[in-house]
Amino acid sequence: MWRLVQRYTGRVGYQRGAKAEGLLKHPPVIDCSGWIGLLLTQAMRAENDAVGRTVFGDADIHAMKAWSDRIIQEIADWTGYILAGAEINAHSLPRCATIGLKMGAPGWAANHPRVRGITHIVQIVRRPQDDAPFVSESFGDPVRPGISLTPLADWLVRSQPLLQLDAVWAVDAFRLALAN
Repeated sequence: MWRLVQRYTGRVGYQRGAKAEGLLKHPPVIDCSGWIGLLLTQAMRAENDAVGRTVFGDADIHAMKAWSDRIIQEIADWTGYILAGAEINAHSLPRCATIGLKMGAPGWAANHPRVRGITHIVQIVRRPQDDAPFVSESFGDPVRPGISLTPLADWLVRSQPLLQLDAVWAVDAFRLALAN
């Protein structure tokens, strides 16, 4: 995941509905679920290669090409594991957690009901040199739209209002690798 984060952070804009194919556009764009889906599918394939067998099948990998709420739900269903709201902190989060957030009720979601109301998704990634945790996301911020990277501690501080409202959920796709 870290190589993808290094390659695209600060170089790719945000466009709602744009998936991995958006990286081929000029200028390149991607939305939150497209970005996290790409990170997860690449990491799942890498895990399969690293252990020399199939931990994540084609259906598991394909399930990551979905909206943010579906990605969180699929991983929670496979693993039986999900943290919510106040349960989430720097110590409780799995090392490469995927996190879904309910960020209001945007107009575009009105005709597309979302599981738990999740409208945004982020991924914890680790810097290889020191294993430091960061949050990678693609976001439609009016000031700095696109793929960004934030130290986990800073992201948790910024996310406190949502955590206190129980509007954040964390899952761990890589629990499957640990279980096998």
